[in-house]
Amino acid sequence: MIDLHCHLDGSITPEIAKKLARLQNIELPSKTDDELIRKLSVPQTCQSLNDFLECFGLPLRLLQTKQGISEAVRLVQEDCKAQGFEYLELRFAPQKHCVNGLNQDEVVLAALDGLKKSDLHTNLILCLMRADVNQKENLETIEVAEKYLVKDEGVVALDLAGAEALFKTKDFKEEFLLAKKKNIPFTIHAGEADGPESVWSAIESGAVRIGHGVRIYEDPSLVEYVAEHKIPLEMCPSSNRCTRAVEDMENYPLRSLMEKGVKVTINTDDPAILRTTLKQEYEYIEKKYGITFDEKTQFLLNAVESAFCSDEYKKILKEKINGR
Repeated sequence: MIDLHCHLDGSITPEIAKKLARLQNIELPSKTDDELIRKLSVPQTCQSLNDFLECFGLPLRLLQTKQGISEAVRLVQEDCKAQGFEYLELRFAPQKHCVNGLNQDEVVLAALDGLKKSDLHTNLILCLMRADVNQKENLETIEVAEKYLVKDEGVVALDLAGAEALFKTKDFKEEFLLAKKKNIPFTIHAGEADGPESVWSAIESGAVRIGHGVRIYEDPSLVEYVAEHKIPLEMCPSSNRCTRAVEDMENYPLRSLMEKGVKVTINTDDPAILRTTLKQEYEYIEKKYGITFDEKTQFLLNAVESAFCSDEYKKILKEKINGR
C-alpha cells in the first residue's frame, strides 16, 4: 500500500496519543478511551473543512517537543508498516510545532530523527499554512525544506494546507515562486473547500500534484488540462465526504475522472481523525463505485509514478505491485 497524502497530526490514534502523553508527562483531557476517541476524531455533525480543522488541537499539543515529534513519526510509521505499507509520504507544518519554543529547524530535525527509527520507506513533505499573518513563517519553511532536501528518506517536497476557502491559493504565488527558484517540488491542497479556480492557481504556481483536487469536475476544461498534462490528484474519499467537498457521495467524481484519463491516487488524509485506514478507503471505493482489482492496481501505479521519491525506489515499488 502507498499513501501520498497523510498528515502527521491527523494520524495520532488514541493508542499513539496515550504513548506520547506518557512520554512527555502530559495529562490527556479524557478519562476514558471513548472520550479520547471523541477528542481525536471528527464528529458526524462535521459540515465543512473549517469544522474539520478544529479537531487538530489535541494532536498538536502532543507534538511540541523534540521527543514527542520524533516518537510520533516513528509510531505512525510503525502503524502504517503493520497495515502492509510499502511507502508513505508524511506531511506536517513545522510552524505549527513551535508553540513551546522549538524553531522550525529543530522540528524538522526531530522528525528526521523519528524517520530513522523505522524501516518503513517514508518521506516528509513540509506544509506552508494558509493565513494572512504568517508569510515570515512560510518563507522560513521553504528555507528549511531547501536545507534538508533529499531524493529519499527525508524532506522531499513542500505543500500548502489550511483553510482554502478563506485564504485563496492565488495569494501564495510569491512563496511558490521562491520554491521553484530553489528547485523544491511541491503539491498544493486545492479544489477541496474552494473550486476549480483554486486548482488553476495551484497549477499556475507550479504544483506538480494536487492535494484532493476533487472539485475539478466543476470545470470540464480543467479536467481536460489535468488529464492531458498528467497532473496527479491525491484523492481522499472519506475526507471529502466528511468535509462536504462533495455534497453527495453518489456524485463523487472518482470514476468519471478516471474515465477521462485523470491520474488518480487514493489516500487517507487524516486517518486517525477520520477513523479510517488506507485499506478501508479502498474497500469503500470498491463497494461504492465498483472499483476493480485492475483499477486499484492502476491507482497504486499512479501513486508510484507521482511519488516524491527516487527513480530507483519507484522501480522497486513497481516490481512489487506488478508481482502481486
